[in-house]
Amino acid sequence: MTAIRPAATLALVRDSDRGLEVLLLQRTWRAAFLPGYFVFPGGAVDPRDPDVRACACGRDDAAISQTLSLDEGGVDYMIAALRECLEEAGLLLAVDGQGQPLPGGHPILTEGREALRREEVGFRELCERHGLALPLDRLAYLGRWVTPRGAPRRFDTRFFVALAPPGQQASHDGSETIAHAWLTPAEALEAHRHGRLSLGYPTLRTLRLLADFTTGEALLRHAHANPPTPRPSRPWPARKAGGAWQVEPDSPAYAEVCRLDPHRRGTASAEIVPGRAVELAPGVTRVTAPNPGVMTGPGTNSYLLGDGRDHLVIDPGPENPDHLERLLALAGGRLSRVLVTHTHIDHSPGAAWLKARTGARLVGLPPPAGASQDATFAPDLRPRHGDRLETPAGPLRVLHTPGHASNHLCYLLEPARLLFSGDQVMQGSTVVINPPDGDMAAYLASLHALGEVSFDVIAPGHGFLIGEAHAALDFLITHRLAREHKVRRALARHGPASLEALTRHAYDDVPEARLGVAARSALAHLLKLEGEGRAEQRSGEWVSREG
Repeated sequence: MTAIRPAATLALVRDSDRGLEVLLLQRTWRAAFLPGYFVFPGGAVDPRDPDVRACACGRDDAAISQTLSLDEGGVDYMIAALRECLEEAGLLLAVDGQGQPLPGGHPILTEGREALRREEVGFRELCERHGLALPLDRLAYLGRWVTPRGAPRRFDTRFFVALAPPGQQASHDGSETIAHAWLTPAEALEAHRHGRLSLGYPTLRTLRLLADFTTGEALLRHAHANPPTPRPSRPWPARKAGGAWQVEPDSPAYAEVCRLDPHRRGTASAEIVPGRAVELAPGVTRVTAPNPGVMTGPGTNSYLLGDGRDHLVIDPGPENPDHLERLLALAGGRLSRVLVTHTHIDHSPGAAWLKARTGARLVGLPPPAGASQDATFAPDLRPRHGDRLETPAGPLRVLHTPGHASNHLCYLLEPARLLFSGDQVMQGSTVVINPPDGDMAAYLASLHALGEVSFDVIAPGHGFLIGEAHAALDFLITHRLAREHKVRRALARHGPASLEALTRHAYDDVPEARLGVAARSALAHLLKLEGEGRAEQRSGEWVSREG
């Protein structure tokens, strides 16, 4: 298991005639994690950072640790943030013996920075040599992000914000960071949406928070007065295999058991069992079909919305009589509509069966051509993007989200702020984008569009409820763009090359048995790059068109 290292990041802001600006640094393209991405200065907490407490002022460790929901050691995160900011950006939030801020050109920002980067001197020795103190009360705590499982490196990162020291000039170090920019949060977010700036989820989340403020002082006042809600860090009691079970915070079931059992009585299930009815919200029940597999996880989730008098089903799954009879029994035989998110064969074939039994109207978009499509699905109603369908559980808004499939729809249950995502968002894995119907550019555009919609929880086509819904969207975008970078790098280094050869380079972390599936997503990335004029196919091989 990958070890999780403590880390800290500092968002430095300044006022300008264009509004509030924030400093972003571009990571080197050689970085193992998120190469080329723009980030805030930051890095891992160093074992020597506790020694620097002797140079800190403004707040003590007890107060800082309480804000960070730690027993002790919170001050070390702030020290790490300041140290990394000096190393990576050439800026240091510090005061001299008279309490005055460091001017630009101070030796610690030049010779001292280089000596620190080369590990010729420690941060404490450097501060003491110049008679400097670190005013930790000028840093405000913004939040915490723990890298999800599967990443090559995992960090438990605390995010801070501070006013940039006046008079000092930012400069990237040319090694870990290769460029820097002062941008308004709106500019950075817009550049990310249009593919001009690569940003990871925690950076996006922080930029969205900063975008609500017009001045640095207003931001700092808010951040000091409103520390973030602590992230759950202890196991949650639940049930599994007939007995008591403790669900760890990064387990797939964690968000669901917390939501369904907020008082920690241990009543929620930490496993998905086919045929078991799980009430997720008032009038919303999940029943999972018995079709587990590599592509379907524990099985396809069917969602029953009803009030005892009328019911509808979202995604009836495959034509499995036992599963469909179970849905009918839970609905008391009263089923007026069957909705599908898309017509892949693990999601919609049960619709025709249910219509034949109940006369229910079928809602969705017709199947496109393709072997994996359910050609039997013939909708009675073809909803349009933005339509609202009245249901016994409340209004359901229709969202057209092409990419995984051209006819893919998501449904938002507005009163519960619950998104039925089909295969747009899956738990624990990324969906295959399989051309020609699968379209990577459309998929990423759909994820961005969903990011502009308000909801709290995702009910996916496979797996448990997903909490921190917009974090899941941003992480998917980050993952896809990071993979696209690997495809572009493979193309630049090895092209002209066949799809198979490029897949082996760009998906070198995927088991041999999965390379065939990976090749379909690799092709989707290549077609997206081709549409952007950055790649082309010649005589069956792919070549880069980027300089």
